[in-house]
Order: sequence, then C-alpha cells, then structure tokens
Amino acid sequence: MTVAVTEAPWKIAAVLLARLIFAGLFIMAAAFKFANIEGTAAFIAAAGFPASLFLAWCAALFECLLILGFLTGAFFTETALLAAVYVVFLAFSFHGPSHWAGNQAEFGFFVDHFTFIAGLLFAAAHGPGRVLALRFGLIGRGHEEQAA
Repeated sequence: MTVAVTEAPWKIAAVLLARLIFAGLFIMAAAFKFANIEGTAAFIAAAGFPASLFLAWCAALFECLLILGFLTGAFFTETALLAAVYVVFLAFSFHGPSHWAGNQAEFGFFVDHFTFIAGLLFAAAHGPGRVLALRFGLIGRGHEEQAA
C-alpha cells in the first residue's frame, strides 16, 4: 500500500528558494571570476598558491558545476557536500587566522563562511525537495527512496 505524502506549499517554496539562493551565490562568484580571471588569479597568488591562473579557471568551472547541481537537483547531496568542503577551504585559505591580525574584518568574513556551510550541510542532509529536482545521485538515495 502506498501512502501519498503531501508537503506544505511553504516548504516546497522554501526548498526551491534555498536552491536558487545557493545557485545565485555561486553564479555571482563564477561571474566575477570569468569577468576578471586575471584578478582572481592575482588574489589566488597573493594567498600563496602556485599556478594561480590555472586554479582560477578550475574554481570558475567548479562553481559552474555547483550551479548546475543546485539548479537541477541532480547529484544534489554530492553538490552540497562538495560546496561545503570548497567553502571551508575558501574560509581558511583566504580569510583564516593568518589574516585576522592585518584586518579584523577578515574574522567576520571567516565566520560568515560557516553560516553558509551550515546551510549547505542541512541541504545535503535533506535533499533538493520533491519539486523540480532530477533524482540522480550516489549519496542519500536510501533516504529519498524511503521518503517516496
């Protein structure tokens, strides 16, 4: 026997809006990188990373893949988890403790990354929602099958 599960419209809207917000943030980040890839490379080099132009392109392309995952819902759990790891890396690499002495605002930037990470982890745990989401993925499939 199958039981129909109905979800409150506000929850459906909230999940879709959250996915759009995640995608929107990475759209802005990728757009800034593509608009000034040399500037992004200089920022990466200033943080002490080698091959900064290559890494700038890798970051921009990776962010495009994240955007696709958030917009489509495909591989959503994987997308959210990879995004969380990426944001942790960004927090420590570009706003971590070594930056706080030179500019106290860097501590605020650092902490802000963790609120974003919390949202990404929550999204990874709960999935892309039931509406406008492709059901492809490797992680979390058991949870989705039980909920369906």
